Amino acid sequence: MSVKNRLAIVVPCFNEQEVLIETTKRLSEVIIKCVDAGKISDDSYILFVNDGSSDRTWEIVQEQSKVNRYVCGVNLAGNVGHQNALLAGLSVAADNCDIAISIDADLQDDVNAISKMIDKYEKGCDIVYGVRDSRATDTLFKRYTAQKFYKLMKGLGVKCIYNHADFRLMSNRAIRFLLRYEERNLFLRGMVPTIGYKTDSVTYDRSKRMAGESKYPLMKMLSFAFDGITSFSVRPIHFVLYSGVFFILIAIAIFSYVTYSFFTGNVVPGWTSLMLSLWLCSGCVLLGLGVVGEYIGKIYMEVKRRPRYNIENVLLHEQNC
Repeated sequence: MSVKNRLAIVVPCFNEQEVLIETTKRLSEVIIKCVDAGKISDDSYILFVNDGSSDRTWEIVQEQSKVNRYVCGVNLAGNVGHQNALLAGLSVAADNCDIAISIDADLQDDVNAISKMIDKYEKGCDIVYGVRDSRATDTLFKRYTAQKFYKLMKGLGVKCIYNHADFRLMSNRAIRFLLRYEERNLFLRGMVPTIGYKTDSVTYDRSKRMAGESKYPLMKMLSFAFDGITSFSVRPIHFVLYSGVFFILIAIAIFSYVTYSFFTGNVVPGWTSLMLSLWLCSGCVLLGLGVVGEYIGKIYMEVKRRPRYNIENVLLHEQNC
């Protein structure tokens, strides 16, 4: 492979005005070091993707692009969510790079791992995952739920890299193959491992957020996790089926017991057991309907085939076009 590869660092941004200048500084320093080391070409760049921010995020991107030749930007017409914004950035970068690295704007992911990712690419890897060494910076609750989520995904048969989010390197051909995926319910950390090219990973220590607030509060994290499960596995539907069979077997056993009690004269008014059975079965039915309904809802979203994002304008320097 050629040493002089053009790198695009894709950074989705939503209300990141507090950290954007520092993020620009650190990523620019990484690009300069990699250029000096002969790992990437001098026309490499940072591609900030403004995901409909309501603060000065896009204005800062525009200002930085005038004084920093490595800063470019994509402005989306509205907020479409982190995953769609990231995909929008990759779609623009695909025509203007050899390799792309996605990273969040808060720089909790270690920028020093970028150089190691490029080394892995030069050894023939099309995809290099950034994997957290530990979750020491997380709260106990978040650490526990994250570990259970990854184990659940693995149990459901989903290809998912443990302790990996969206910090990764992708070759141009890997990006172009990813762009062929047409689903609207995006879960990129589950989609990328299905591409099938040679992969590797680098480990790093995750830092605390420099400023601002997390864009993934509890309810959004739960929604994202549920999207990941239902987008890549039909086992929850199988679970509903197996549960139905299990409760039918219980019903047969109860019927046998009631019949035996009737003929032996050991009949006791069964109001309590009746009420418990009614509530239990009703709950199971509603749970099953909810799971199936979630899948039907996803089918509803997919068949409409609405655009996943709307790029309002693209800010690229002449050497990056």
